[in-house]
Amino acid sequence: MSSASALLLLPPPPSTTFREFKNTYEQILSTVYTEISQSLNDTTRPVILDIALFLPGLLSPECQPRARVFKSLQSFLANIYRLLGIVSVKTGVELDTPGGIDARVLLLDFGSAQEISKNTLQTGPVLDLQTLATSNRSWDRIFYPDNKVGQQLAAAFSSLHTQFKGPNAANICSIPKVSDWLSSTSLVKSEETSDNTLHRSVCVGGTFDHFHIGHKLLLTATALALDPFHGEHKNEALLTVGVTGDELLVNKKYAEVLESWDERCEATGSFLSAIMVFCSSEDAAYAERVSQPGPNGKYVLMKVQPGLTLKIVQISDPFGPTITDEDVSALVVSQETRTGGAAVNNERAKKGWKTLDIFEIDVLHSREVPSNDVENFASKISSTDIRRHRMEQAKK
Repeated sequence: MSSASALLLLPPPPSTTFREFKNTYEQILSTVYTEISQSLNDTTRPVILDIALFLPGLLSPECQPRARVFKSLQSFLANIYRLLGIVSVKTGVELDTPGGIDARVLLLDFGSAQEISKNTLQTGPVLDLQTLATSNRSWDRIFYPDNKVGQQLAAAFSSLHTQFKGPNAANICSIPKVSDWLSSTSLVKSEETSDNTLHRSVCVGGTFDHFHIGHKLLLTATALALDPFHGEHKNEALLTVGVTGDELLVNKKYAEVLESWDERCEATGSFLSAIMVFCSSEDAAYAERVSQPGPNGKYVLMKVQPGLTLKIVQISDPFGPTITDEDVSALVVSQETRTGGAAVNNERAKKGWKTLDIFEIDVLHSREVPSNDVENFASKISSTDIRRHRMEQAKK
């Protein structure tokens, strides 16, 4: 039995600042959280909530390669995921737990299919409206803010959705009492660069224990760093995730409730598939488990759609595949782990390999969270705090 699911369509914000995000979307998210929570029939699993944030021009040539807009786009993601944590604290609706909400953020463009190269395979987390509306996703409810910009967005989506799936395919739900706002048309900032490298193999590493919104931000940003697959490209896209092996985690706090490598691997692969794969069911993914001697020899290879492969590797050192696979061209890190990126490039330089482009994401922090809720917010973004809470619950 599949989990209940919903889609939230968000029009573009008035500006890129977190304050504007909060002012614009907090009430909307609170209403959706509450609606979902009050209508839960199955509390043994979380409700899936796909959140589609529309950003005009996202699929335009000015936004290619992705390196030019990575900084801007990861900021949007960080703002939304941070707000998701704040709303969870305020509403009391848990994230990523049974009976809670499993939210995933997608970035969409208004562009029609005719404006997008026919040779470009649409792969999330950046999509066009038609790809989302005509995908094989099935949502129990589709929410939108009941104001001018929200109504326009819902009408465009509904027109495509009903053409493809029939007039009774979706339960469209308006969110009332939402004030109008003027959406900016120049939200995505493109950085001028002489380097037009297309990244076809990107890497990220982490523990990914007790999957939470911080992990979602990191993995979604990694998917962003991977340039779209075009039919003329010879090399398929490869996204590699290094997941720390169990033997390196024995000294972690509350190690008794650490998830196994297989559990963490499954959560990571499931999330990436959920934000990246929108192809038809006949192109469904397959996975191959490999176990070979030597460094990085244990991994899961997931062919998730034509032109895109996910590789989840068990790592036993701080470098993982970045120093055993010369073809990797980019590494995604957080502000807290940027020194790791420098260390990787030092090791690659010793081998005479090209250094990696380093993409850095923001850290989710507790500013604008009421002081008495800071600990609760931390439990949404810290695997250690989640394990501590599990230990405390087990002792009761």
